Amino acid sequence: MGFFDLVTLIFENLGRRKARVALTAIGVVIGTAAVVVLVSLAIGLQRNATQQLYGIGDLTQIQVYPNYGEYGPGPMAQEPTNQKMITNASLDEIAAIPGVTDVIARDYIMGPAMMRVGRLESYANMVGIDVKDLSVIGLEATEGVVTLEKGTIVIGAMVPMNFYDPKARPGQAMPETPDLMDQQLKLDLIKWDPEGNEIHKKIPVRVVGVIKETRGESDWSVYMSLDEVTAINEWMTGRRINRNKDGYNQLIVQVDSAQNVVDITEQITTLGYQAWTPASFVEGINSFFIVLQVIFGVVGASALLVAAIGIANTMAMAILERTREIGLMKAVGATNRDVLSVFLGEASGIGFIGGLGGVLLGWSAGQIINVLALAYMAGQAAQQGGPPPSVAVYTPVWLPIFALVFATIVGLLSGLYPALRAATLVPVTALKYE
Repeated sequence: MGFFDLVTLIFENLGRRKARVALTAIGVVIGTAAVVVLVSLAIGLQRNATQQLYGIGDLTQIQVYPNYGEYGPGPMAQEPTNQKMITNASLDEIAAIPGVTDVIARDYIMGPAMMRVGRLESYANMVGIDVKDLSVIGLEATEGVVTLEKGTIVIGAMVPMNFYDPKARPGQAMPETPDLMDQQLKLDLIKWDPEGNEIHKKIPVRVVGVIKETRGESDWSVYMSLDEVTAINEWMTGRRINRNKDGYNQLIVQVDSAQNVVDITEQITTLGYQAWTPASFVEGINSFFIVLQVIFGVVGASALLVAAIGIANTMAMAILERTREIGLMKAVGATNRDVLSVFLGEASGIGFIGGLGGVLLGWSAGQIINVLALAYMAGQAAQQGGPPPSVAVYTPVWLPIFALVFATIVGLLSGLYPALRAATLVPVTALKYE
């Protein structure tokens, strides 16, 4: 029997019992739709969670801190153990790790610093960073530039909101948020002498750029060159800073790919430093949602199992009704393989038809759920002040294809036993069957 003859015969047989085939296929439709909807929901939740986590930092960055060690037990323990400072040698040590593209030193001002413009003032989260252009660490400007020169600063998007009038009277209206772009500010540095007297040092700085909002640390930070922060800290402490002894407060390690970040973080930790990356959160979230996808898929597949029993029952009844037909087919030359192929094809056809309907139903239901869920979550995000979600239910291209193939295979396996029974019928016995 040729292939096209076999396909034609299968569709003719299915068409003879439209109502029974439709009722059997409905079970497959429900099971396939359940698989598509539930797995799409898990994937959509994963994508939404991952997108929200992108706000906590660049996933190709690693934050490295000194390991100050631990003090041993007992009163004789004077020095911490396992101490590892970040020195100039550390920069070369970490830069030598395969996959690391850049190692950038950071430092903070070791004392209070006040920014003043006009009658307004604000405490500043001053960050000294060893780069000329902040775009190297993924920061972009909404105004001006993100390049650092001597006597200039680049501010985060929220920094202007911290300014207040120290001489404001009770009940007086809040001052307007100042436009700091291209403004000359006074940086008032404060330290104390041994007698407890305040010593002030005023440094003029000009704002040359405002950083695009990231919903992270940079929104509230003021960036200036590392050399200037080092000079300020030397004034604050009254001594020269030796980086080979005192080290740096922090390093930013840039990695070539987000896929390598967690592995490189572990290597840095093995070297004795403390390291952290936002990618570790994303990896944990992804692992959780992969398990959730499997669980949802198994729940949906359980409905397909029920449908498989229905297909097996339908095919078993079809054999009883067509026993004489099977005997006639064998009498005119059909082989066991031909009979097996016909009945397996019919079972697979039911699975395919049900799978196709289930894919269409599942995709449509997913779109409806997506619209309703996005509307609800957008309202929740507006109340909490967070960014609105972009997706709730997401159906990747591979999922409908997988569901359709899986439903067809379920149909094929369900019809295997009835098909074997049909193929092994003795022609004479089959022809005598009433």
